[in-house]
Amino acid sequence: MCMYRNKNLPCSQRMQNWLVCQFTAVSLFLLYLTPFFVICLQPFNWHQPGMSHSKRKLLQSLMGPYGPLSVSYNGKTCILFKAKRLAIRYRNHTFIDLTERVFNTNSPVDTKGSVCTKEKATLSLRFGDVEDLRGLVIRLQMSNTFYEAAGQNWFTLDSVHIHYNWTQEATFNASEVYAPATSSYHCQHVSSLHKYDTLLVPSSHTDTSANWHITFTDFQIQAFNVQSDKFASASDCATFLTPAILMGLVTSLILLLVLAYALHMVVHLKHIDRYEEHKATVYFPRSPEAEFEKVSSTEYLFHKMTTLPVHMKTL
Repeated sequence: MCMYRNKNLPCSQRMQNWLVCQFTAVSLFLLYLTPFFVICLQPFNWHQPGMSHSKRKLLQSLMGPYGPLSVSYNGKTCILFKAKRLAIRYRNHTFIDLTERVFNTNSPVDTKGSVCTKEKATLSLRFGDVEDLRGLVIRLQMSNTFYEAAGQNWFTLDSVHIHYNWTQEATFNASEVYAPATSSYHCQHVSSLHKYDTLLVPSSHTDTSANWHITFTDFQIQAFNVQSDKFASASDCATFLTPAILMGLVTSLILLLVLAYALHMVVHLKHIDRYEEHKATVYFPRSPEAEFEKVSSTEYLFHKMTTLPVHMKTL
């Protein structure tokens, strides 16, 4: 309980109590708000190992009405692919949304061109004619490589190819899209647009890939070690300074600043107390009228003493 209103305490002690109360109130307020910032800013689709069934079901409901696309090769599921939105754009034309064409269970996209081996995997999405594009096909080339330094296999999305008008092709390199072979890969945006960190880089500015833009939103893929037709725990592309972590760092900085200010004020108040203990007594001079009255009263008493009778003086 804050006791800075107790008038029986010295002023400096009340000020110290007030600073402690203010610091405690600000700290509790910031700590109370931090979880809300973390929940609002972190990605909704973060998949963590050991997640409860109810939480996983909630996250899947946020992904949209479509489930993951399952691709089989030689009777065995080898590729799982999911995205909330898949859109492409040629030059300054409007984006073409291909999401429903890929994940609609009533008329699924043709994946017969997909191939899976132990070292390589290709996801082929054959759309046919889409608006002005003829024979549109999107292929994702992936590889599985063992790295001695890591002591395990990693799979990499090597490139994304857009085939259109039967003979033309646009190629994007995606060397930054990788994950352990025992995990799936997830990223909020895998795109060729600069505002999404450009994970898909045109292979050459001299070919037609510079005229294309492709964006996968809420992208997740697994091309090796698929078990029970379900995604393994996801390796997310999020960097260390995610919005949630950044908000925590900002909150900690504010708390440190408030604490430093409170300590500064407490030290300053102790300095004032030491100064008051050693300061000299202040002398207030009397006015001339008061001095005159003092002298007059002294003279009157002396006159009375000198005029007393003789027998009184002998006493």
